[in-house]
Amino acid sequence: MKDTVKFGIIGMGNMGTVHLRSFADGKIKNGVVTAVADVDEGKRNAVMAYLPKNCACYSSGVELIDKADVDAVIIVVPHYEHPALAIRALDKGIHVICEKPAGVYTKQVKEMNAVAKKGKALFTMMYNQRTNPLYIKMRDIVRSGEIGEIRRVNWIITNWFRTQFYYDSGAWRATWKGEGGGVLMNQCPHQLDLLQWICGMMPNKIRAFCHFGKWHDIETEDDVTAYLEFPNGATGSFITTTADAPGTNRFEILGSRGKLVCEKDTLTVDRSSIDLQRFLMNEKSGFTQPEFTTETIEQGGDNPQHIGIINNFVGAVLGREKLYVDGTEGLHCVELINSMLLSSWLDKTVELPIDDDLYLRELEKRIATSKLKDGGNILIDNTMSFGGTK
Repeated sequence: MKDTVKFGIIGMGNMGTVHLRSFADGKIKNGVVTAVADVDEGKRNAVMAYLPKNCACYSSGVELIDKADVDAVIIVVPHYEHPALAIRALDKGIHVICEKPAGVYTKQVKEMNAVAKKGKALFTMMYNQRTNPLYIKMRDIVRSGEIGEIRRVNWIITNWFRTQFYYDSGAWRATWKGEGGGVLMNQCPHQLDLLQWICGMMPNKIRAFCHFGKWHDIETEDDVTAYLEFPNGATGSFITTTADAPGTNRFEILGSRGKLVCEKDTLTVDRSSIDLQRFLMNEKSGFTQPEFTTETIEQGGDNPQHIGIINNFVGAVLGREKLYVDGTEGLHCVELINSMLLSSWLDKTVELPIDDDLYLRELEKRIATSKLKDGGNILIDNTMSFGGTK
């Protein structure tokens, strides 16, 4: 019986380096890095101090997958490459952790998911925000029915402030050809994943207004306001940008028997024993509201984030625990991103699931005129980034 999982890390940029350091610092139990890869020689050289003895270095992810002595890979490269590398690894029986997002467009993600489902190798997404005890508590409350049926969902997530220097640090950043999107594709996959994971349903209609290069000299979206409709009649909004300071992170879910508000590491839960719709239709006063009890929950307990996802993955590979995140769930986030962009491009409401081929055609129009930036291959200290995201 194996007691150690051998990892290859593909991509030695900001987040790849973070993962490598987690192994070097002994934070990953029963896991060891035996190979790393990056197309940039400078990045490979920059991480030499963190590499264990006899760790192999490769100039591409393909080379690592084909030649390295690994049981699993962590894919931390520009987004377009995620599905192709994951498919190559899964086809060889190599387990996969994929950084967010699962891909740039739904068609390639569905191809990856099909390979993952037919094989025996484990596949997970780096959805580290699912380890946050406040979000876990929100999900439990919604799923238990404590606040009744969802009526409205609002998330303002505008504390992603980024400077022009940030965007210029990578030739691929915020270009259609290199990244495939902006704030939605890079900063917001965690929130879009959590939205559907906590609520237990995807929107069925979206009307979005994406502003492309409104605040920065970039090709992609840096300011988004989206209106959501859900199958049960609930509505919602999702607002994000990389240009607000100070920013806001406020997630609200209103149900027929209460309300959840998560903001500043605190969850407020309002509960009522009376159904809101029945009360508003039958109450004989014009201004009386239902009575609520209020509970305030501050963030506490274990919140292991990236390290928790990797340690769970190791445990699952070794057969000691159940995999926490099914990697095929990464499709939901990509579909939400694609639907918001498509709605803006077509200037109309779109229905989900979207037309995969239509989205790809529209994306290819933008790729055709996209230009990667000159230079820009700088490692940035991301310790100040919200949630440690790349």
